[in-house]
Amino acid sequence: MKSCTVIKKARKEKMWMVFFFVCVLHCTVAYKVLVCFPFPAKSMNNLGEGIVRHLLDAGHEVTFITVYPKQVTHPKFRQIDVSGNAALIENDEHVNITYILENSAEVSSDKEFLQELTWKIAVNTFQDANMRRLVEDTQGKFDVVIADLLETELYAGLAVLYDAPLIWSYSMGAHWLAIRMIDDPTNPAYSTDYYASVSPPYSVGQRFQILWQQIMWRYAKYFKYMPKEKNSFKSIFGPLIAKRGRKLPKYEELIYNASLVLSNEHHATGKIPKTPQNWKLVGGYHIQDPPVSLPKDLQVMMDNAKHGVIYFSMGSMWKSEMIPKRLTDELLKMFGGLKETILWKYEADLPHRPKNVHTIKWAPQQSILAHPNCKIFISHGGLLSSTEAIHFGVPIIGIPISYDQYINIEKSVTKGYALKVSLSYNLAKDLKPAIESLIQDTKYKENVKFLSSIYHDRPIPPGKELVHWIEHVVRSRGALHLRSIALDVPFYQKAYLDIIAITIITFTLITCLIKQLFRRKPTKQIKKKVN
Repeated sequence: MKSCTVIKKARKEKMWMVFFFVCVLHCTVAYKVLVCFPFPAKSMNNLGEGIVRHLLDAGHEVTFITVYPKQVTHPKFRQIDVSGNAALIENDEHVNITYILENSAEVSSDKEFLQELTWKIAVNTFQDANMRRLVEDTQGKFDVVIADLLETELYAGLAVLYDAPLIWSYSMGAHWLAIRMIDDPTNPAYSTDYYASVSPPYSVGQRFQILWQQIMWRYAKYFKYMPKEKNSFKSIFGPLIAKRGRKLPKYEELIYNASLVLSNEHHATGKIPKTPQNWKLVGGYHIQDPPVSLPKDLQVMMDNAKHGVIYFSMGSMWKSEMIPKRLTDELLKMFGGLKETILWKYEADLPHRPKNVHTIKWAPQQSILAHPNCKIFISHGGLLSSTEAIHFGVPIIGIPISYDQYINIEKSVTKGYALKVSLSYNLAKDLKPAIESLIQDTKYKENVKFLSSIYHDRPIPPGKELVHWIEHVVRSRGALHLRSIALDVPFYQKAYLDIIAITIITFTLITCLIKQLFRRKPTKQIKKKVN
């Protein structure tokens, strides 16, 4: 009798477990997500990989368009290899440090270079054989499309193709170039773009320069590159949409139809202009927390660094091996005179280096910055590197080369946790006093630790917030309730041109009427009769 009761109780427990398992399965909905990051830059690809990682952890099915595919086996993960895009920038002078030094060139001064490049990369992406197989499959479906936003908006066509909501992923800070996609552009008097090298408040001359840059960018975009993008959109997506029995929408309307923007930024990195409610600050989601373990040799080297480690990396696009030999020798000599251990991301063999200088061709950057012995981060100032420095609380010496790196370092200097050194043939000479200042003055470390506490003080981690908003867009069928009303108001109404016109016409009519009423009639002369 007792055994029967035990058996019944066990069966009851199993039934409850089955019921609970069914409920969990029912409540956890797996969405099909297309993540598109075809620009050949590893830093941007890291953002794409971060999105993929968080979505897979949440149980979703992900297709990832990438230039850097990895050997990963996951039942819900598929990669579309567009590595052919890398050839478009491999030998470009804009990513050669020697060229920039010898020509005193600022890459950011070429406003049209990136517009031309991103358009070519987008066209090349859709011509790739792997990509063609994906888009030509009429059975393919996705619940949402997440695309990297950088100058060209051609990837918005994927949302039309799959009749899915569009989410832009933005790798840089909030400014008018990106905000214009989901709201009115911010005022250039206090909102810069990634071409600028100064942060607000601006002088009269700076405001004039920033306004002029905006005018020139708009001119190039709307009169030169928008027609190219429209033609590419029609040629690429016209036949694909027709196969699915639908009509192609207008490109100039489609590109402003995104549900939201996932912005790689946080308030701790600098002052942010006003943003619409569908601009989501999820900066730092790409960072693995806790970071992966260091390789054994690096771990031992950093553990044994009595005076700390200075980590030096110019990123993945501008390689240290491109630095001229003369300058490399001067840097090695300067580093050799320091008591700190130098860890330099250098992509080639570097013989005859001082004992305290260690080079690595590939650097697990997050793991290095997370080590308590990492004292200084010498960086080009990309926003991912700046965010990682704040995340792990490491002061920066910034050597900006292009685009948003100037404004990122400017913000870091203003926040009090960084110093700026210009890229020049005097780099070794200028770098030494900057290193000494950061080592000797504790305010830089204190400031970055304070900003790190602000950065980490969030209701939920950025990765979980990112997944929440992606799921919210799908659940709410495009999150139209977050859409700015400004996108539905024509320009003439925003600028009050109709009211100005009515006022001018009314004033003119009233003025003419008053003139008519008060105009004196000519008096008739009466001839006198002469006797």
